[in-house]
Amino acid sequence: MVIMRIEHPIRDFVSWKAAFDSDPVGRERSGVRRYRILRPTDDPNYVMIDLEFDRAGEAETCLAALRDLWGRVEGTVMESPRARIVEVAESKEY
Repeated sequence: MVIMRIEHPIRDFVSWKAAFDSDPVGRERSGVRRYRILRPTDDPNYVMIDLEFDRAGEAETCLAALRDLWGRVEGTVMESPRARIVEVAESKEY
């Protein structure tokens, strides 16, 4: 499994979530299998998003589309996005 972890500050969660839900890059069409939205308990104006893919190539293509989108919307509902593509090295449930 390949995960793209995205992190960035937001101005307002409700507005950001509406933009996220509008799905401007077509997550499912881009190969996203599932996503998680995380927020630090001590900072409601910051989000981390994990997008899960089957293949690294899908994640890289999606990241290119996101960077294009970010160039157009940065400073409105989000700021200074960072993204990394990672692979799960190990996972264990208790």
